[in-house]
Amino acid sequence: AAAAALGADLAELRLDRLAGFAPRRDLPALLAKPRTLPALVTYRPKWEGGEYEGDDEPRFEALQLAMELGAEYVDIELKVADKFIKFMSGKKPENCKLIVSSHNYDNTPSAEELASLLAQIQATGADIVKIATTATEIVDVSRMFQILVHCQEKQVPIIGLVMNDRGFISRVLCPKFGGYLTFGSLEKGKESAPSQPTAADLINVYNIRQIGPDTKVFGIIGNPVGHSKSPILHNEAFRSVGLNAVYVPFLVDDLAKFLSTYSSPDFAGFRYLILVSHITYSISTRS
Repeated sequence: AAAAALGADLAELRLDRLAGFAPRRDLPALLAKPRTLPALVTYRPKWEGGEYEGDDEPRFEALQLAMELGAEYVDIELKVADKFIKFMSGKKPENCKLIVSSHNYDNTPSAEELASLLAQIQATGADIVKIATTATEIVDVSRMFQILVHCQEKQVPIIGLVMNDRGFISRVLCPKFGGYLTFGSLEKGKESAPSQPTAADLINVYNIRQIGPDTKVFGIIGNPVGHSKSPILHNEAFRSVGLNAVYVPFLVDDLAKFLSTYSSPDFAGFRYLILVSHITYSISTRS
């Protein structure tokens, strides 16, 4: 209900984060209809960044029960996707989409490795592909954007996100490059992944519902950059004049590498933030 009030399109239920969770007792209540939003049910194990530490079979039983109770989406990890699909024995309801996910908490693989991972996930029969990686530098995100564009051209539904501060732009710009959805927390401090924005910021600060293929990207470059109020000011200005553009923070370690990577006309202009003796200077540039 809180997610619906914020303007979200669906709510993810992280079963592994519920204290004392008992599937047959709790799922009928959690998924009772009518619901204010469609539900995405995730029961993430410890080995994939979640909290569940038990055997696979009880977890599979809970996810299958969620499907039977009408969950619109269920997430299962690539490592056990074949095992889970075999466990279901063809009992997946038609109205439930299976998301097969892969999470890399160390880095973002090469474009070739990402393409191979994409093919592995597709081979499971996934309705939706999910790939989440970690940025060691902001240029890593460009490889995820390439995968999103490829999937859009091939009409493959994909959730492609890059975690931590250097990957933040992937969470805001995914609709521009064809991402199926992005995640936002109900409030700051309640994130389910590193550097996840709040749903309120995605909707109200970054105007994410207006972002599409033709949206121009502007932003402020710095290190650090998270303290900057420029995205709030500029995005409100873009909205007030009806400009199809978004303004984001770019956490950059190597400026030359960043500018050569994000040199397409889609990235229309940058401000460079320099902090010297606690005095901030701003230099404007265009790609």
